[in-house]
Amino acid sequence: MAGKKMKILVYGIHYHPDMIGIPKYSGEMSEWLAARGHNVEVITGKPFYPDWEVDSEYKKKGWFFTEKLNGVKVRRCPLYVPKNASALKKIIHEGLFVLASLIYWLPKIFSRPDIIITVCPPFPSGILSVLYSKIFRVPMVYHVQDLQIDIAKDLNMIKNDGLLNLLFGIEKFIMKNSTKVSTISEGMWNKIVSKGIPNKRMMMFPNWVDANVIYPMSKEESLKKEFGFSNRQKIVLYSGNLGQKQGLEHLVEVAEELQGNNEIQFLIVGNGTGKADLVKMAREEKKLENVHFHPLQPYEKLSALLATGDVHLVLQKKDASDLVLPSKLTSILASGGCPIVTANPDSSLEEVVNGNKMGVVIEPENTRALKDAILKAISGDMENIKSNARNYSKENLDKDNILSNFEKSMASLIKSDRTS
Repeated sequence: MAGKKMKILVYGIHYHPDMIGIPKYSGEMSEWLAARGHNVEVITGKPFYPDWEVDSEYKKKGWFFTEKLNGVKVRRCPLYVPKNASALKKIIHEGLFVLASLIYWLPKIFSRPDIIITVCPPFPSGILSVLYSKIFRVPMVYHVQDLQIDIAKDLNMIKNDGLLNLLFGIEKFIMKNSTKVSTISEGMWNKIVSKGIPNKRMMMFPNWVDANVIYPMSKEESLKKEFGFSNRQKIVLYSGNLGQKQGLEHLVEVAEELQGNNEIQFLIVGNGTGKADLVKMAREEKKLENVHFHPLQPYEKLSALLATGDVHLVLQKKDASDLVLPSKLTSILASGGCPIVTANPDSSLEEVVNGNKMGVVIEPENTRALKDAILKAISGDMENIKSNARNYSKENLDKDNILSNFEKSMASLIKSDRTS
């Protein structure tokens, strides 16, 4: 634990104990830094993702409260969590969080952190962070996990040009006034630079995986028997958020075409705003018996869950596939799985998967391509892909290496700010 210990403030609506995506990474980052001896404080909301409902245990607690989780001081704000999360309701949800969090920002006037890490989405969180950073000369890293407004525009979630221009303007203000803008993939880096943010202000901070926790397991150790599948059945697994940008309706269409083949079963594990429509489509409209839904599994069962799948799906719609390096892919690679990934040609995601021969890349929103890739992966020899996937995760996605580099970058920012 060499080096000066930092006083770090992490700000964002998503945090542990939510299990997937941004909450998982924010939680692991904060706890890793705390274990290194740093003073880590988090301002966040109550757990609600991806169910879009506040966790039942947290409903019993007060509006504002503080808890200590694995060495991290976590300040919780009340949240408005809409059940049907339209674009407008999400804007209100995020805006009210920013307003509620002011109660924890005000004391920071007298007790200042050494550095602020603001996690996007939600992008409006950056407004308070930038203002505080400028007024009190505290360096701030704006960490972009998702280009939220771009996705909302491309998926037609927001159609009003005036509103889009306003949101893009706020986003640009935040990025231009952050000390550094970090992001998780080359494609997102390039997109942010195209918004007018110079490369010298950028910092790569990719998502990671702990290859000692997520690792290959045998079928006997998997959840196959627990979920009621026979040994001869091949499992096509999608695990993660069931939202709007995944295009999971194409998976249901493939399942409909293959429902006569009892040896191929489709397992969908997760929750999200799109789950109800997906279940309705599979069970009520198409009467499919080869599609099985299960809730998210505990983190300690993740390796066993991933071992259940013979094929893993990493699906996104066309307009989202260039911007996001899916967090679920890191775990699939570490488990030595065979991923089928939807990505546009020449996108950074396509280049990294094909360039390292660690998966099958297909065109997004193409039902025929998805079906053909599934059948080929199930019937073919995918051992080289699985081996390459595991090796890539160990060499490029190591949790300690990535977080150690980020820790050094933060220390440099603090030192530079104090000597400027």
